[in-house]
Amino acid sequence: MIGLNHYLILSLAVFSIGIFGVLTRRSAIGVLLSLELMFNAVCLNFAAFSYFLHTISGQIMVIFIIAIAAAESCVGIALVLSIYRHFKDISVDKVSELKW
Repeated sequence: MIGLNHYLILSLAVFSIGIFGVLTRRSAIGVLLSLELMFNAVCLNFAAFSYFLHTISGQIMVIFIIAIAAAESCVGIALVLSIYRHFKDISVDKVSELKW
């Protein structure tokens, strides 16, 4: 039987992979994908707690997080396209040049 601990361990693993990806990726697309992994880990936590505590608030939070993640993806892709048009590269290191 799969218990709450299994879900939490899986969520921790997915969240850790997401953090590793955000910290090590140079491509903006890779950073966005890693952020999605982190959002999915949080959603898994809310869904697991909602299931085991027999409440619906966790499922509502999951729907809210999915909506926020979709909006974040749209804005992120728009920023990546803008950066690519300006720099002809999507490396996050080039973004620091926007400070000038």
